[in-house]
Amino acid sequence: MNNLHHLDDDDDEVEGYRKIDQYNTKDVERIAAHYTDILDALGEKPEREGLIKTPERVAKALQYLTHGYNVDAAGLLRSAMFEEEYSQMVVVKDIEVYSMCEHHMLPFFGKAHIAYIPNGHIVGLSKIPRVVDAFARRLQVQERLTNEIRDCIQETLQPRGVAVVMECKHMCMAMRGIQKQNSVTTTSAFTGEFQNDVTRSEFLRLITASLD
Repeated sequence: MNNLHHLDDDDDEVEGYRKIDQYNTKDVERIAAHYTDILDALGEKPEREGLIKTPERVAKALQYLTHGYNVDAAGLLRSAMFEEEYSQMVVVKDIEVYSMCEHHMLPFFGKAHIAYIPNGHIVGLSKIPRVVDAFARRLQVQERLTNEIRDCIQETLQPRGVAVVMECKHMCMAMRGIQKQNSVTTTSAFTGEFQNDVTRSEFLRLITASLD
């Protein structure tokens, strides 16, 4: 990404660790200009104190919330693949998901539960949530997001099967339209051995079981 700018007031520093957010300054200016017009069209006064920096803040927030377009999800997996003869189910559950509905550009959020059965290779566990983020940080629909995560893991690791279940709340349903605040949407996608009823049932049992 060119024209990157380090934004000091968005930096986080905790016990020696420093996180620096980077933005494409040309894109920030372009998006911010539109939001100035949007504020005016909504009946607001973009020049008033509380809104002077709002277009720029929104532009930067949108860049962050959609930075997945610039992430190679398959590359994340390939960077931490290891040969291993382990052949039982590997489950990573309760992965936090934050995305934006492409229809209304409102958030949807929840949890993803993912499993794969290795076929000669395993992957570093932290890469599974990173793959989720790579696809979630784009304008999405939950159905496509579920399939993209499944397909990326299947095509890259070539396991004996992949399972993805996602449970999310959608602000486009809670804040507008039908306004059902407690509704949850569940989607699932399976490949290989997870298409077998017994294997799929074991996966579903594991993601609903408590360790307490």
